[in-house]
Amino acid sequence: MSLDFFVAIPARYAASRLPGKPLRLLGGEPLVVHVARRALAAGAREVWVAADDARIADALRGTAVRVAMTSADHASGSDRLAECADIAGWDDDTLVVNLQGDEPFAPAAGIRAVAQALADSGAHMATLATEVTDAATLFDPNAVKLVRTAPQPGWGDALYFSRAPIPWHRDGFARDRDTLPPGQWLRHIGIYAYRAGFLRQFASLPPGVLEQVESLEQLRVLEAGFRIAVALTPEPFPPGVDTPEDLERAERHLALGRT
Repeated sequence: MSLDFFVAIPARYAASRLPGKPLRLLGGEPLVVHVARRALAAGAREVWVAADDARIADALRGTAVRVAMTSADHASGSDRLAECADIAGWDDDTLVVNLQGDEPFAPAAGIRAVAQALADSGAHMATLATEVTDAATLFDPNAVKLVRTAPQPGWGDALYFSRAPIPWHRDGFARDRDTLPPGQWLRHIGIYAYRAGFLRQFASLPPGVLEQVESLEQLRVLEAGFRIAVALTPEPFPPGVDTPEDLERAERHLALGRT
């Protein structure tokens, strides 16, 4: 039986590093259209864009995507999606994948995988990770790392997320920080799945201390005592688009026929 899930894409027009990001053109089409197309290819029952500007809705006119006009005052994408859940009228058991609006090359298999991890694990929330294969990424604070419990078939529960290298290989890093010692390090991929009821609960939780220290919203969930299942992505997620330089790289990626 195929998994029944929805995809919701938070799309904020006034992005600080790339203003008007959802409508920036990539291959002659708005960025948000590329992301929505990825969600549709994953087999979602419905794809919703939670927008804060009518121009985003206009860009999606004529597509199979539904649009929820949400407040421009939300502090996070999760808050925006919680309002989207109410507008869409989803009941608490609806399985929702939160696909970031700057992921024009998100693989359909990865979108399905995070939904499957939530369904299989019974966790409150699910996300994806990929192996770190170089020391530069491990020590890069912009690359979020995580540790999880010993994996069940397909997933393990997150223990912690950090911008720091975790776990810290005491002996290996004492000798050399340019080469990864034996072991598995994981980098977080920012795609989430949850039931609509937990999405609403998550958005109502106050920011946690760890969340504020690391600037990682998912730590709010762990700090409040809820489970996050982590599965390895079945296909690579190319980098998202957050800056003008990222957009230029994405254009080159598209021109080479990479999707």
